[in-house]
Amino acid sequence: MSERIATAGETTTMTAVVQQRYGAEPEAVLRTGRLARPAIEPTEVLVRVRASSVDRGTWHMMAGLPYAVRPVSGLRRPKLPNPGRNIAGVVEAVGPEVTDFAPGDHVYGTAVAAFAEYAATRPDRIAAKPPGLTFEEAATVPVSALTALQAVRDRAKIQEGQQVLITGAAGGVGTFAVQLAHAFGARVTAVASTPKLDAVRALGADHVIDYTREDFLAAPRRYDAIIDIAGQRGLRDLRRALTPRGRLVITGGETDGRWLGGTDRQLRAHMLSPFTGQHLGTFISSEHADGLRDLTVLIDAGTLTPVVDRVFPLAETAAAIRHLLDGRATGKVALALPTE
Repeated sequence: MSERIATAGETTTMTAVVQQRYGAEPEAVLRTGRLARPAIEPTEVLVRVRASSVDRGTWHMMAGLPYAVRPVSGLRRPKLPNPGRNIAGVVEAVGPEVTDFAPGDHVYGTAVAAFAEYAATRPDRIAAKPPGLTFEEAATVPVSALTALQAVRDRAKIQEGQQVLITGAAGGVGTFAVQLAHAFGARVTAVASTPKLDAVRALGADHVIDYTREDFLAAPRRYDAIIDIAGQRGLRDLRRALTPRGRLVITGGETDGRWLGGTDRQLRAHMLSPFTGQHLGTFISSEHADGLRDLTVLIDAGTLTPVVDRVFPLAETAAAIRHLLDGRATGKVALALPTE
């Protein structure tokens, strides 16, 4: 499924963010324009997008960095007209083979080229929107909260009473991970910068460490699990902070490397894991409706709440990505689309 640039005189067009080349600076490569409204396949759903959000993956797709992402995003130029993935909105139309959704349903999930008034997606990538969330709040959940859920529950296998360290705890994935680890009964140590400590503590962290003032791995405490979202520490240091049977889950920790962008550390963890009693590794998050429904249960129960730092209009998508890149956001940065 793909979209194309609208031609002059077309009436079935929509407002969208448009990107025609790679670039690391959002202001240089993103603009607001008109695209042809996507046509759906018989097995697809067309969603009238009410809100979206940005995350680190947005930047990687926009910049085409590290180069390892380009087999997916496009070798020389982006395959898709914009790098958006998160959506929350209203079903506009469904293909004849779709039975789970109907026009008018409020949904959230993932799609390609989501920074637009309309997005086509598959039924297995969306779920009913949690009724207690606004569209802007719901749009911050899919990619980041699914990553956090899979890291905490499926990879770290966190259980009640365990000691857990979470780096990058004030970011998009981190704010969800802290809440989930707390909900599963762990004793959570969260790493963040000075202005964000109170916010992370309010999410359920039992102990907070200001990484600008102290080495978060220097304390004698040993952790049953470390979820490394924003750290760049070496494997040796991280392993020393783990218990002998502890689990390290690396979901971030980027460098400026253009070829691997820090993923070499994750690869080394995978290679070393079979030779130690500790479980070391990483994963690629899966975006699917089952996970979204699990998140909805937690959201409806009040266990999980999106932390929305700011909401930008779609026309200011470049500014929203810049706000994220500058490290000013606590939690998520959302995009609101016009309702008319």
